[in-house]
Amino acid sequence: MPIVFAGTNWATVRVLAENGCEVVTPRTQGCCGALNIHNGEREVARRMAKRNIEVFEAAGVDYVVVNSAGCCAAMKEYGELFSEVEPGWRGRAEAFAARVLDVNEFLVKFGFRPPTATLSGRVTYQDPCHLVHAQRIRSEPRQIIRSIPGIEFVEMRGADLCCGSAGVYSVVQPELSQRILDEKMAAVRRTGADLIVTANPGCQLQLLAGVRKYGLR
Repeated sequence: MPIVFAGTNWATVRVLAENGCEVVTPRTQGCCGALNIHNGEREVARRMAKRNIEVFEAAGVDYVVVNSAGCCAAMKEYGELFSEVEPGWRGRAEAFAARVLDVNEFLVKFGFRPPTATLSGRVTYQDPCHLVHAQRIRSEPRQIIRSIPGIEFVEMRGADLCCGSAGVYSVVQPELSQRILDEKMAAVRRTGADLIVTANPGCQLQLLAGVRKYGLR
C-alpha cells in the first residue's frame, strides 16, 4: 500500500483525524508478512510479526487500523503463527491481534462523521476476499460509500467472488487469474459504473489492469 497507493494511506490518516482520532504511524513498523504466509514462509512471517508486535506495543496504541484487507486479515491471525511454536509469544500475538481493525470496520464500529462534499457518479464495489470471507466484513464499506452525497451505488453481480488477484495467485497462475478477471470485468460493465471501489491493493491493481484491458477508463 505505501509503495503503490501512498495516497490511500494519507487519505486514511486524514479521515481518521477528521473523526477525532489521534493517529500514530510508527516509523519502525514493517511488512505484515501476509505474502510470506501465502507462500508457506511461516518462520519469516513470524519474524515480521514479532517486529510489528513490539513496535505497536511500544507505541501504546488502542487500535491498529489497517486499510489493506490482506494485511489486516494476516495481522488478525498473528496468534495462529505462534500456536504451536514459541508459546511465550502467543499471548502477545493474540493481544495484538485483538486490537487490529479494518478501517471500514473501525469507522462504522465507533461512528463516523458523514461526508459533506458531493461526489456525483455511479459506483460499484468489489469485495476483497480477505475482507468479506476472511474477516466477514461486508456491509461496512457499502455503508460508507452510500453516505457520500451524490453517489449512486450499484451492486455488482458476484461482488464477493474473487477478482483473480488472490495474493500471489496472479503471479503463479497468470492464465487462470486472467480468466477470473475477464468474468469480473464483464460484471463491472453490466453495472454501468463510473467508479469501482475496493479495499485491498492487490484487488485494486488487478481491477486497474482489467479497466485498461477493456478500455473502461
